[in-house]
Amino acid sequence: GKSGRGLGGMGGAKTSGRGYLGMWSTLSGIGRNEGLLKLWQGVSAANIRHTIYSTRLVFCELLCDRVFGVGVGGRKVTPAKKGVAAGIGGAMAQFLASPTDLVKVRLQMEGRRVLEGHKPRYRGTFDAFASIVKQDGFAGLWKGWAPNCQRAAIVCLLDAAMYCSSKEVLKKQTGIPEGTILHAISSIFSGFVTAVFGTPADVIKTRMMDQPYHNNRGVHYSSSIDCLRKSVKHEGIPALYKGFVPFWARIAPWYVIFWVVYERTRQLAGVKYF
Repeated sequence: GKSGRGLGGMGGAKTSGRGYLGMWSTLSGIGRNEGLLKLWQGVSAANIRHTIYSTRLVFCELLCDRVFGVGVGGRKVTPAKKGVAAGIGGAMAQFLASPTDLVKVRLQMEGRRVLEGHKPRYRGTFDAFASIVKQDGFAGLWKGWAPNCQRAAIVCLLDAAMYCSSKEVLKKQTGIPEGTILHAISSIFSGFVTAVFGTPADVIKTRMMDQPYHNNRGVHYSSSIDCLRKSVKHEGIPALYKGFVPFWARIAPWYVIFWVVYERTRQLAGVKYF
């Protein structure tokens, strides 16, 4: 998955001969060397993570209502303000979901570790939770929370701001009325911009979360900035876009479905469109 693509060159080391060099190479390589079911490695943790992460909508709505809009005089909430609210809400929700993201990333890397000659670390999702707590304490579940929350803030801010801006421009320039078509087209623009700016944050987050730790300090990277600097120094700017295609392929349909369903749900609930 995207975790495997983002981890190439961890710590500035060259990828081993058995590494995967692209999305299709990754898919076929995992299927051939690890089995097709490994493509769904970490799906349980991912489902738990997305359930918790969905609270970002609650945080975003509260911020829009109580801080930027209705609750403070009924002012119009601009796309920029909605983006800020979504970014803050995304970071807050991601902090709550960070333990599940840590487990998901590590489970997705188990197949690669086995191919490199290492023993598997975990037998499954709940064993991963228990092992991390046993080895690093309860706080160990939040390793990598800072880059995780930074990534969530960037992605959610860009997503909401670009979606709302696209809606306004399309309505003004093309006359497309508020509805499913407008929401779908706007979400496509939003998803692409988010992928362009979100992929580097995703690569950094993944590398920070899967790196080994010694005395509660990362072995390869000490911070997000350190990870960014070393990745660019040893691998060049393209390293920040490892996994762009699968990332875009994943979020493009997801964003269309999310925004169309979300807007329709708001309409049915008697709430104004986002």
